[in-house]
Amino acid sequence: MVKFSSAIVAWTAIGCLTGWLDRSVASAMSASVPIDWTKGAEIVATLLRGDWVVAYDGRGHVLIPDGVVVVEGSRVVHVGRSYDGTVEHSIDGTGMLVAPGFIDVHVHAGSRALHRLFSDSGRPDLFGQPFLEVAIARPGTMHSGGPNVDSRTGMSAAERAQLEADFTVVELMQSGITTFLEFGAKLPMQQALARATERIGARAYLAAGCESGHWSCDVAGRPIFNWDEAAGIAELDAGLAFLEQVSGTAEDRIRGAIVPRFSETCSRELLRACLGVARKSGVPVAMHTAYNVHEFYQIVTREGMTPIAFAAAQGLLDLGPLLNLGHCNFVGEAAPLHFSGGNDIGLIGHHGCTVSHCPVNLVRRARSLDNWKRYRAAGVNMALGTDTYPRDMMMQMRTASYFGKVLARDLHSATASEMFDAATLGPAKSLGREDIGRISVGSKADISLIDLKGGTGLRIGPVRDPIRSLIECGTADDVRSVMVDGVMRMQDRAVTGVDVSALRASAQKMADGVWASLQDWDPLNRTADQMNPPSYPIVGS
Repeated sequence: MVKFSSAIVAWTAIGCLTGWLDRSVASAMSASVPIDWTKGAEIVATLLRGDWVVAYDGRGHVLIPDGVVVVEGSRVVHVGRSYDGTVEHSIDGTGMLVAPGFIDVHVHAGSRALHRLFSDSGRPDLFGQPFLEVAIARPGTMHSGGPNVDSRTGMSAAERAQLEADFTVVELMQSGITTFLEFGAKLPMQQALARATERIGARAYLAAGCESGHWSCDVAGRPIFNWDEAAGIAELDAGLAFLEQVSGTAEDRIRGAIVPRFSETCSRELLRACLGVARKSGVPVAMHTAYNVHEFYQIVTREGMTPIAFAAAQGLLDLGPLLNLGHCNFVGEAAPLHFSGGNDIGLIGHHGCTVSHCPVNLVRRARSLDNWKRYRAAGVNMALGTDTYPRDMMMQMRTASYFGKVLARDLHSATASEMFDAATLGPAKSLGREDIGRISVGSKADISLIDLKGGTGLRIGPVRDPIRSLIECGTADDVRSVMVDGVMRMQDRAVTGVDVSALRASAQKMADGVWASLQDWDPLNRTADQMNPPSYPIVGS
């Protein structure tokens, strides 16, 4: 019988903690002049005008041509074709789409230096599962986060964590992602993300993950999971203490979640403990489930049921949309698994749970979700995530749409509107929010201005339907400015208080150190070039 520690009891008791002036605004936009958002003690009204506005009418998104949005403080106070009131600032979005900030509910923080060794390569015996390639050190060595990297980069572990956190938050913001959920990184990374979120101005759901043990490998490099029930409860305890500390901070832009990392590495007791906390506090729960060939067969062998049925048996699916099932592409109905009688998609849909679909990360590993139309028809709440890299929501929407059509063999499937909903309304629902992922009176002023001209090129071309143009032709670089909580956090691609060039250079230096140290700990004693050979021979060095 699991006993809840004092931190868990405390968490459940408190519940869910929950100058551009009107003159020449277009030139001010291009010059990225910071706005003074206060005028004495008054709340300043700001009007944003765009060629198109994506508004919310209480039932779904609607398009307003030549529309305006008025913001006071952290909230939207008006949406329409015009506004007769007085405003202090105007932002001219000629040629732009005024859109709600995207919501990414499946983020793994960091520059993902090790994940950049996976393209076109990988161990066949791991069935394309990325984390098993890089999360386990061979016996007697230390993983890439150890002092061997410090000696190559001159960074401490804390400095590396902060660099990775800053990199994550800036990349998300440059993609128009204003809210994100980090999918269970260790506590030091969560602490660094809290600092980055507050400083840079994003909105975040943070959660130090927990699992009932740790991974290692044998001398042949084969993964072994070492069960330790007490360690899982201790991780949950520490994670909840962290959430009690940070939830509601940064003007309530930071809130909490619970992340039992993987369904196959969490005991029944740990999952039920997570469920108990979630029920009492109302926080969302996220878990990688039905995501891995190894995981599927391990749980079927151990529990006599699929990973989804196992989660249902612990009561987790009763959380409905607040349960975020990461990937969820290896379900009982999936033909390659040869599991008879599976009804996992129907079970998820019956409860209205969320699936966080990360299409680019799947197809890079020769995987897919089969298929988008089937999941939606069952009632699954679909949400998109970027997972590792690139954190480009337009690329995710486009990839999900194209593969959704091909795998359903239906050109009417996985439409542009469904993709846009899955980057806004679906993930908001998974977080229990009705004030983000939309632009409506009373909603949070989390807004992106997206260039429909495609910069100086012709990539986007003539625009008839801005949503289809965005999803078929857009990239993260088309996001020009981002507002979070009524404050401009990025103007003309410049993130307030961040030297992006310096950040990129620091990330490159750190990644070079990680790649150089691979042979120090890799289970198969490989160098980075052996693990992931260059696309072409490198000559002249």
